[in-house]
Amino acid sequence: MIIERAQKKVLTQRIESEPRQFIQVLYGPRQVGKTTLALQFIKGTKLPVHFASADLAAFGESSWISQQWEVARIKLRQSEQKEAVLIIDEIQKISNWSEAVKKEWDSDTAQRQTLKVVLLGSSRLLLQQGLTESLAGRFETISIGHWSYREMKEAFGFTPNQYVWFGGYPGAATLIDNEQRWQRYITDSLIETSISKDILMLTRVDKPVLMKRLFELGCSYSGQILSCTKILGQLQDAGNTTTLSHYLQLLDTAGLLAGLEKYSPEIVRRRASIPKFQVHNTALISAQQQHSFQEIASNPAQWGRWVESAIGAHLLNHIRTDAINLFYWRQGNHEVDFVLEHKGKVIGLEIKSGHTQHSSGMAAFAEQCKPYKVLLVGNSGIPWQEFLELEPLELFE
Repeated sequence: MIIERAQKKVLTQRIESEPRQFIQVLYGPRQVGKTTLALQFIKGTKLPVHFASADLAAFGESSWISQQWEVARIKLRQSEQKEAVLIIDEIQKISNWSEAVKKEWDSDTAQRQTLKVVLLGSSRLLLQQGLTESLAGRFETISIGHWSYREMKEAFGFTPNQYVWFGGYPGAATLIDNEQRWQRYITDSLIETSISKDILMLTRVDKPVLMKRLFELGCSYSGQILSCTKILGQLQDAGNTTTLSHYLQLLDTAGLLAGLEKYSPEIVRRRASIPKFQVHNTALISAQQQHSFQEIASNPAQWGRWVESAIGAHLLNHIRTDAINLFYWRQGNHEVDFVLEHKGKVIGLEIKSGHTQHSSGMAAFAEQCKPYKVLLVGNSGIPWQEFLELEPLELFE
């Protein structure tokens, strides 16, 4: 990759400048640069480092972790440095990984070994399970999200329109001149791999076909509100709304598809609301289209859907790192596309990119919810191209 992401500075500071106190855990979707960040750190540090990928371990072999740990200890003993670093990639592929990590970490702590540990993983759900069950109080997390427009512009010269269509996958950026090849890469190397390896191989899913169809349907309806009952009718598959909600959660943790909750001051009502589909990366929509970039971009109504989804993905990408909650709002015929909540402040966002799918609900939202701000993106408001370069936290200033 051409640029270094901001998280590299955080990782470097925590490892080189701070005392050994926590295990550093980097998590995020596939192909967003977790391994590259680690390799960039290795290249720039003077500390001895042992890097190992669980891709090379036998499935379920937790003793492999102990073997890698011992290699790192040997490097520490042989070095003149007082500290060394162990980096393990795709840690979630090892069964009972958290218990093995806890055993070795606690052993080093007791013996005052200054071996610092970094764990990388692409399955947030499985990582969180292991962290909270076995490693409570022993870790810090660094979220690695999809690439922003600003990053894709800086690294690959993307225009705003190209980013809206091709999204933020750096590995696919060199393929955009050949859309068919680009679509195959996104579908085969990212979508299929994320579902089959990050979800189906590591989590119990009784109806994998249903989950895949839910993902496809959710992409096609990104930016729209669709009840689970209607989704079941569209899927034409025996199931229930609880199963669909669970599958949607799995897709969200894999960085593919989220279901935004309706904003309400009451948390119970949020959780009982109808979800609004939102992709994490607009490439996931475009790769499943029969129409080309130019065909969609020349149709204002269709292009507006992509712009709204790109803005939603931009917001979704910041909610973990910036401690922002993301919702939508609807009351009767009134709707607000996105609602941001941060430290008690609420902001409503209306997206207008040359098309109108619903009546504006900003006035009704302002009257009922008393937000900190209401903002229009597009048309006479903030140009959507500029909004994609904004840090969402800046809106709360």
